[in-house]
This record gives sequence, C-alpha cells and structure tokens, in this order.
Amino acid sequence: MAGHSQFKNIMYRKGRQDAAKSKLFSKLAREITVAAKEGGADPDGNPRLRLAIQAAKAQSMPKDNIERAINKAAGGDADSYEEVRYEGYGPGGVAVIVEALTDNRNRTAGAVRSCFTKHGGALGETGSVGFMFDRVGEIVYPASVGDADTVLEAAIEAGADDVTSDADGHIIQTAFEDLSAVARALEEKLGEAESVRAVWKPQTLTPIEGDKAETLMKLIAALDDDDDVQNVYANYDLDEATLGQLSAA
Repeated sequence: MAGHSQFKNIMYRKGRQDAAKSKLFSKLAREITVAAKEGGADPDGNPRLRLAIQAAKAQSMPKDNIERAINKAAGGDADSYEEVRYEGYGPGGVAVIVEALTDNRNRTAGAVRSCFTKHGGALGETGSVGFMFDRVGEIVYPASVGDADTVLEAAIEAGADDVTSDADGHIIQTAFEDLSAVARALEEKLGEAESVRAVWKPQTLTPIEGDKAETLMKLIAALDDDDDVQNVYANYDLDEATLGQLSAA
C-alpha cells in the first residue's frame, strides 16, 4: 500500500473523526475563500472556485459553510493568504511535498521546518523533490457507486486518463487542466464524488518499514495538523505487515 491516505484512515480508526473533520472544513473554507477572492464568486466563471466547492461537497461540508466562505471573499474582509509549497525528505529518504495557504510566511516556514527536524527529516529548497512527482487530477468514488466496468466506461466518456478500482473504491486520474471538466461530467453520471482535487502523484515509491515508517507517519500527521498546511504528499510504500503494525500501535 502506498500514499498518504492510508495513514489518515488509521487516524480515523483511533477516534479522531470529529477533530479531523473540523480541521478539514476549516482548510476547505480557506481554499474556497482564496479562490473566490482571486477569481470571483461565480463558480461557473472561476474553475478554481468550482473545484474547491466540489471538494468541499465531496467531504459533506455544509452548504452554509461554503456560502459563508464565498461571502467572506466577496465582502472584502477575507485575510490575504499566500500559496507556498515546501519540499524535503522524511525518514528513510521519502520525498515529501507540503502545500500551504498562509498569511505569515515566516510562521509557516518555521513550523514546517520544525516538523521535519523533529521527526528525522530535512526541509529542502523548492524543487528539491518536486521532479519526482506529477501534477494530476484525482477523483475518488466509493465502491458502492458501481462496478469497475461501469466506472471505467463513465470515466472514458468524461475524458479521464486512468482508473484504478478495488474493494475500497475507484480512483480516477485526469490531466491537471482537465480536472474540473471531468469531475463535472462524472457527477452527471455517477453523482457526487468522495474527493475531487489536484494532487502530486509520485513517479516511483520508496519502501519504508519499522521505526522509520512510524516516524514518517508522525511527521505527516504533524504537518497535516498545522492550520496553514492544506495538503501533504509523500512517495512512501508501506507493505501490509507494516500497515498492520501501525494500525495496532
């Protein structure tokens, strides 16, 4: 198993659903506000806002919260946030990309650097690991939406590039620039997705196990817990035995 989502599932199983959901809504609202402030409050004419709203709906964010975030930007009272990307290495040489929206670059940089240092990693320069990832669109549906053939057919018709289906659900990949259009086409056929977002997809994965795997998960959790951090991506690969050990810890 690979990627960041498995660890988030572990956290949920430990009873952190409510706190995680509250923090997630806050981050989604920030993205909506920034998108509306930069490109206008009409999602039909603002692709970034449209994606942000789709992502919020996919996480069951209340409509009132979405409208409040948009109105905050339209009212001119929204804070000024800057998009910042940090890159570095975690334990075991795992490459890590951190995306943030911040109103204080120094505060966020210090917090991110502290997380890396505390958990056996090293923060690098922008571009130091980015070349190991591809920027793509990712749309996730639950397994209950249909079988693999049904989803594959819908994805092809919508213009997606690839589909991966298993017992947990369906992950549909698109070109970054096509994400909004593909997501809208799929919503018409399959309903609302669980997740719609642009992601950094690792080109290769780095196997990691034992203490290094545990420390890496703590690093990712610490970064994810920061209010300014929007997304964390890493090119790690956990085998079933290691994942089981982490789940039982």
